Amino acid sequence: MVATALITGASSGLGEEFAWNLAAAGRDVVLVARSRDRLSETAEMLAGATGVNVEILAADLSTPEGTQAVATRLADSVHPIDLLVNNAGLGLKRPFLESTVDEEVGALDVMVRAVLILSHAAAGAMVARGHGAILNVSSVATWLGNGTYAAHKAWVTSFTEGLATQLKGTGVSATAVLPGLTHTEFHERAELDAYDEIPEIAWLEPEYVVAAALAGVRRKQVLVTPSVRYGTMTGVIRVLPRTWVRALARKSRN
Repeated sequence: MVATALITGASSGLGEEFAWNLAAAGRDVVLVARSRDRLSETAEMLAGATGVNVEILAADLSTPEGTQAVATRLADSVHPIDLLVNNAGLGLKRPFLESTVDEEVGALDVMVRAVLILSHAAAGAMVARGHGAILNVSSVATWLGNGTYAAHKAWVTSFTEGLATQLKGTGVSATAVLPGLTHTEFHERAELDAYDEIPEIAWLEPEYVVAAALAGVRRKQVLVTPSVRYGTMTGVIRVLPRTWVRALARKSRN
């Protein structure tokens, strides 16, 4: 049976890059995103270029119904999923005190609640079969005291570490990839114009991030930080006093 990967947020950015990388390697893929039209377009190109089976599942992970639809697919024992990539995410256009509670809860639902529910469904099915992997897309923002996005990603990182510990010896692994700034539609959609001023050397290419993440999965590595410069930067931040880190976060917003 051909291995199958399910990728959330698969219609653009890192999610689409994960889909192409995995399909090119011969894996069947299940693509999850809100827009059925974009999913269908991506699925047609993938199937035509690689010859793998491509399934689409239009689901809004900010809703209980959408998340449950994906969880049900992950639990399917007839058409099993061998790799779950929890990639879906979003950036809010305003700081916490300027955004609405509904906006904040929607982001929390996609980047925290859905990751928990889908990981639970996938882990249960994978452990029963004795093999599989869960890959959660986090961020170097994990280590920064810089708003709710950083808080969500800090949860993802901590959750993945705990999950990896509990899965040890089951044949199933959990990995979190913590990229830095990456050339995708993410910042444009969030209208984060300040990032336009950041030098090109600070940015990563999506194919590099995806390759590093999947290499980490193959090694059963728990935390993967693509690029030496981001690895060094986060290493320094993690040993700095938190008062310094908060001061740096305030400065970055000014």
